[in-house]
Amino acid sequence: MDFVNTFLNWIVPPASMVMLACAWPALCFINACEWLYNSLNSENMDDKVVIITGASSGIGEQIAYEYAKRRANLVLVARRENRLRGISENARRIGARHVMIIAADVVKEEDCRRFISETVHFHGRVDHLVNTVSLGHTFYFDEVTDTSIFPHLLDINFWGNVYPTFVALPYLYQTNGRIIVNASVENWLPLPRMSLYAAAKSALVNFYDTLRFEVKDEIGITIATHGWIGSEISGGKFMLEEGAEMQWKEEREVHVGGGPVEEFARLIVSGACRGDQYVKYPSWYDIFLLYRAFAPNILSWTFRLLVSPHGARRTSLIGTGRPIAEGSSGRPMLEGTSPRKLLAGPITFSQLSTQHQLKLE
Repeated sequence: MDFVNTFLNWIVPPASMVMLACAWPALCFINACEWLYNSLNSENMDDKVVIITGASSGIGEQIAYEYAKRRANLVLVARRENRLRGISENARRIGARHVMIIAADVVKEEDCRRFISETVHFHGRVDHLVNTVSLGHTFYFDEVTDTSIFPHLLDINFWGNVYPTFVALPYLYQTNGRIIVNASVENWLPLPRMSLYAAAKSALVNFYDTLRFEVKDEIGITIATHGWIGSEISGGKFMLEEGAEMQWKEEREVHVGGGPVEEFARLIVSGACRGDQYVKYPSWYDIFLLYRAFAPNILSWTFRLLVSPHGARRTSLIGTGRPIAEGSSGRPMLEGTSPRKLLAGPITFSQLSTQHQLKLE
């Protein structure tokens, strides 16, 4: 048996690559035909009911506007009710038939039951559930001195998607509805300083891939994965979260590069209405999957060359990957805050939570 496995280890990967290369033109043609057919038969969202969690900013806000253009009934869920009011007005002006706002924390099952029940009580149905809640970080795992924030990261990135899905499933069965999930390329692409975020996103994608087989064709599932994109996180804004027993306040930090969040939101909604299983932005990230499967060492060497810091390694305190600035005293100083605050001693999560260091997408 060992000889058979050894033989297959040498033969199957290159043979598979050759077969894939030969079949690539045919696969592209089939995919193009499928895309055209699904586009011509895209789901009409006029007067349908869409629940969007994490709708108070970033991707969630833009997805709300995309559904508003399709004249859907929107239920916007987030912790910042004051922020949702402005977004609901914008959505109505764009074309939404009706907009309901509900302040809720998606990591609490009772809150999820409440906003699903209120939606069904008012509209009588749920057609699309869009989960966009996500919480990122930019710290090196071996520099952590306080693990108290770990459960919150996993709660938001995993259970904050699973709980609304669990509660909404019976109603989605009734309408042959669809679940849309905001994931990230980090679920399979290893990037430094995002270990817990990547682990949670990987668990999330595997959960929904498995759930797709369980619900069969009765409920559609669209998993959207993105690389680095621009959002409120990178918009240079300063904002404090309120409500829902916030565990921290975060700074919506400094400017960084990235593709437009509006384009990603448009692709997500268009893909969901076509019935796509996956939406990827940008799609060229997929090439790294081949390297990870067939040449992982090359992928590892490439990332080490591209992302390894030069000189002393420092932890980002602002969640956007920027290094700590040096003040005149020679001590680390937080970039982008006003007034600037000097920090000394080892970096802990209690400091991070006090200084608004975790980023919410």
